Amino acid sequence: MAPFTRHLSIHGRVQGIGFRWSLSAQAKALGLSGWVRNRRDGSVEALIRGDVEAVEALTAWAYQGPPGARVERVLSDDTPEVSGGEVPAGFTLRPTF
Repeated sequence: MAPFTRHLSIHGRVQGIGFRWSLSAQAKALGLSGWVRNRRDGSVEALIRGDVEAVEALTAWAYQGPPGARVERVLSDDTPEVSGGEVPAGFTLRPTF
């Protein structure tokens, strides 16, 4: 089965509480590739690729986040023409955009 790609935009109290690092750790544990970064508007953005079950599991996790997070909404886009460029091998933290 071909890898599945999803773009996430996570809103709420998601910065300053380790959300990026926690999401990265979850993604690596699930065997996903991609990246995560803070956005200047206070949201967290991620591009994830892997088995559909793993992508769904990380998406479900994003609705809760780590302790201290208050997720208000998660927007997702499964179209292949997502912003942010190519998906790297492994999972990386990117600078704020």
